Amino acid sequence: MTRDPVTRTNRTADQGGAPALPPLRLDLLPAVTDSLAARAALHDRDASFPAEAFPLLHGAGLLTATVAARHGGPGAGLADTARILRALGAGDPAVALVTAMTLFTHAAEARTPGGWPPALYADLLDESATGPALVNSLRVEPELGSPVRGGLPATTARRDGDRWLLTGRKSYSTGAVGLSRLLVFARTDEHPVRVGSFVVRAGSPGLEIEPTWDHVGLRASRSDDVVLDSVPVPLGDVLGLAEAGETPGARPDPETGAWNALGLSALYLGVAGAARDWLTRFLHERVPTSLGAPLATLPRFQSAVGEIETALFGADTLVDTLAARVDSGDRTAAEQAGAVKVLAVRAAITAVEQAVALTGNHGLTRANPLQRHYRDVLCGRVHTPQDDSVLLTAGREALARAREPLAREPLAHEPLAHEVGAREAASHEPGPSGHPVPKGN
Repeated sequence: MTRDPVTRTNRTADQGGAPALPPLRLDLLPAVTDSLAARAALHDRDASFPAEAFPLLHGAGLLTATVAARHGGPGAGLADTARILRALGAGDPAVALVTAMTLFTHAAEARTPGGWPPALYADLLDESATGPALVNSLRVEPELGSPVRGGLPATTARRDGDRWLLTGRKSYSTGAVGLSRLLVFARTDEHPVRVGSFVVRAGSPGLEIEPTWDHVGLRASRSDDVVLDSVPVPLGDVLGLAEAGETPGARPDPETGAWNALGLSALYLGVAGAARDWLTRFLHERVPTSLGAPLATLPRFQSAVGEIETALFGADTLVDTLAARVDSGDRTAAEQAGAVKVLAVRAAITAVEQAVALTGNHGLTRANPLQRHYRDVLCGRVHTPQDDSVLLTAGREALARAREPLAREPLAHEPLAHEVGAREAASHEPGPSGHPVPKGN
């Protein structure tokens, strides 16, 4: 994991005449976290997009951290990305989630060169050098749900000369009002059908954002609906356009899935860490008159905080360790990332629930941030991969492993009750009183 204040040398103006990307300043993370936290409650209350946060992140190089070194970027891996998202999650998880989508986009291009048409990606980098250029993939639809569970999108791209015209609706489009590029998952109207991600620029004609987001948690993420009415997209501005298979929205490759699972796990562990920090301060400041001392002096509260601290330490360590292994090219680690997300998000949610239980009315009072942390951390469950999919896969694989030796030879087992009875009857004979006694005695 990179710990240097500045990670690698970024692109300079003499590299192809492109402006330099801002250097990655991981040493600024604590200050950035504090700045985000100072306005998080306001944005949560108003469900307003935290637009002022992103120039701050841009200046610290956090929005372009995962741009590949060959493009003049820092080339940060998953371990550093988890570190970034944990810190941002502790400040404002809505900002962290929007940032995650942009970082994941650049990381995917870094891992699989050529996913973006060169000129199209160069334009994105040029914009990213001068200011925030947020990107997100819009895949979910009202009827389709998440495409990782299968099905063709209803959003359609119709060929019109040297361009595509996109028509459809996307739901839960995180950060839509602040995005520079919207990667719209859509189908063509051809036969056979092809699917891909069409790169829509903000402000395109026919593009409308409907303010439908009215959520309990991550209210500032503005995950609104995006409506497309014959939105023009240049013919070549498409990523991964290919003939649709049986499951066109199938799960991503293990490494892409690991970035999503571990990066978002770190984000929600950041939320839980912020809740723990508020709890420990509260326990020091709260001095009941009947006690005459802070609650922090009571063994019951000390043990409860220890429970939270231990769970978060374990989850943080698990995420960081697996992220480093993914960076090293360990495919097994990538395949285990979904299971780690289940464990990490559960640990985060449980930690915040315990903090709420310890503080009672104080924790659920709107003036205190703990209730916001609780609402936000619950959102960790909804991101792909979801618990049911991970557990189903893990269970099937475990059962399949157990079945393999059974196919070769029967599994040795303890004798059943009727077998034991038959053996005992065969080894005994009636005694004088009619009760069986061992033969030969």
